[in-house]
Amino acid sequence: MTSPQTVLDYGSWPSPITAESLVEGSRGLGSPHKDGDYLYWLESRPEQGGRMTIMRWRQGREPGELLPEPFNARSRVQEYGGGSLLVTNGRIWFSNFADQRLYTFIPGEEPVPITPESELRFAGCRLDAPRNRLICIREDHRGIGEPVNSLIALPTEGMSEGEVLFSGTDFVSAPRLSADFSRIAFTTWMHPNMPWDNTSLHSAGFDAGGKFDGLVTHNPDSAESVIDPQWSSENHLFALSDRDNWWRPYAVEGTTFSPVPTGLEGAEIGGPDWSIDSHYYHLLESGELLVRARRGSVETLHVLDGKGGQRRLDTGAVSYSSIAIDGDRLYVTAGFSEQPSALIAMDRQGTTVEVLRRSKDRGLEPSWVPGIQQISFPVPGGAVAHGVYLAPQNPHAAAPEGKAPPLIVSVHGGPTASAGVSYNPGHYYWTSRGFAILDLNYRGSTGFGRSYRQALYGNWGITDVQDAVAGAGWLAEQGLADPQRLIIRGGSAGGYTTLAAHAFHDIFAAGASYFGVSDIEALARDTHKFESRYLDQLIGPYPERRDLYIERSPIHHLAGFKAPLILLQGLDDPVVPPNQSEAIFEALKHSGVATAYMTYEGESHGFRKAENQISSLQAELYFYARVLGFDPADDLPAIAIENLDEPGP
Repeated sequence: MTSPQTVLDYGSWPSPITAESLVEGSRGLGSPHKDGDYLYWLESRPEQGGRMTIMRWRQGREPGELLPEPFNARSRVQEYGGGSLLVTNGRIWFSNFADQRLYTFIPGEEPVPITPESELRFAGCRLDAPRNRLICIREDHRGIGEPVNSLIALPTEGMSEGEVLFSGTDFVSAPRLSADFSRIAFTTWMHPNMPWDNTSLHSAGFDAGGKFDGLVTHNPDSAESVIDPQWSSENHLFALSDRDNWWRPYAVEGTTFSPVPTGLEGAEIGGPDWSIDSHYYHLLESGELLVRARRGSVETLHVLDGKGGQRRLDTGAVSYSSIAIDGDRLYVTAGFSEQPSALIAMDRQGTTVEVLRRSKDRGLEPSWVPGIQQISFPVPGGAVAHGVYLAPQNPHAAAPEGKAPPLIVSVHGGPTASAGVSYNPGHYYWTSRGFAILDLNYRGSTGFGRSYRQALYGNWGITDVQDAVAGAGWLAEQGLADPQRLIIRGGSAGGYTTLAAHAFHDIFAAGASYFGVSDIEALARDTHKFESRYLDQLIGPYPERRDLYIERSPIHHLAGFKAPLILLQGLDDPVVPPNQSEAIFEALKHSGVATAYMTYEGESHGFRKAENQISSLQAELYFYARVLGFDPADDLPAIAIENLDEPGP
């Protein structure tokens, strides 16, 4: 029998979804590698400061941890890392976070370094077995100015900094060896492009000494994003390109790109390569392709026959992050809409055979998981933007009749990321307390084609903010949000949108900026190599268009800030340095706007430590309660709020 719901104001609903519960027993799962009888993968541990460890499993046994503390398998190439693990014939190689050296070991032995102590970083390694070496991406920070990115060959054991095979471009990524080790493919790009803007695809053979021979550039006049090159068993080259607006697979021969018919119109098979070693498709021995296809906020898994026919695998999942294939078995990290994501073994029909590991040991009862509604709404200029709406959901509480809930507009980072529909207890923390959420896919997001993604170019700080404002206003007009209690929150690029919305609009009653950009001119002068020219696309070339940087930097428009704002910042952030948040906090403190500033030692661009994930979320809820005047059911640690003239309950 269902218990009656207690009528309480929105924001005051009691919830078992605490900040602590979001972290307890949670883990990140990724990078599955099948080698012999074993499956290996990376697993993040928030309770160990976000440490990435290496796990191993075989049929009939429980998963076991292989990597001893304090080793942390995480690369910092391009700062966002990825490609930090390689497993072949029972031997493991990994990039260690603390010193960025490559290590190797056989399970049961102590890891030993194979690169020297130096300002070098490594990622994306592949075993070149006939030549007894690794081919890796190396990022060299030893010189003055920008680090140098190269492809290098490295002995599998011993000590070496590697021999350069290819250099001369600003970036190099995705080294992929053919099945017979006779050829290699890889991608490159130059400033000011990002890998989702304009990349070049190359391939080469090897001479008798193992150096590249006959280097070919397959798209010499590139105006497209080419990613994820792969070789078939017959040494045919494939890659993904967005040349027709949607990332999709192509067979590549010379400079000819022949589209592989997918039968999936309006679907994105690909994504923004923020990290090394992302795969969006797999070539099967049958000649078919296994692909991850995204339409808006939902991903599906399909097998393509290469002739236009396709078969969807009915997995029950709504997102996928990585896949390993072993014969008839697929090992997939998958996200679901009503249960925690998991590493699962499935057959070629998409039927789950075994759940190997979940991102959380226990999920929520379905009654706490809100229904999800994908929405589209009009924005200025006659365009349309998209998002995911989550209504308040609590089986034990209801709001007074006739009232609309406070709305949190959640703005993703990137700004090329996207809002999905996977199980997200971080959202349910809010919906269970009586908040509605708009998870915004503003113009610039992935999953809607290249033209939608590039609608933000030259317009960052304009169209993204317009979409946040329009989405909140549209939901208020529908009676799905309280127009007096609209909130905006975001991290990184989403933090910038949050700050810009406060500076240039007055629709939001409160906001939270996680490591957001307040001075985009300072960001253009003071950030890492990978993103050092990103703003040329999003704003305009710097310093030639310095006027735009001044015009769109929230720090130069303090008079527009009227609504309360909390800022949360990692003190070791190389992407958005702490001085960005410090500047906006000091300015608001002196201008009389209610504000708070939370800093976290040892955190980079995103909070990995469990205690800081807990603290930041509690601080955010406490801040909203005080500035919006509601009484949360939680016993929250107090934080210092400047200029709080009328404190809430």
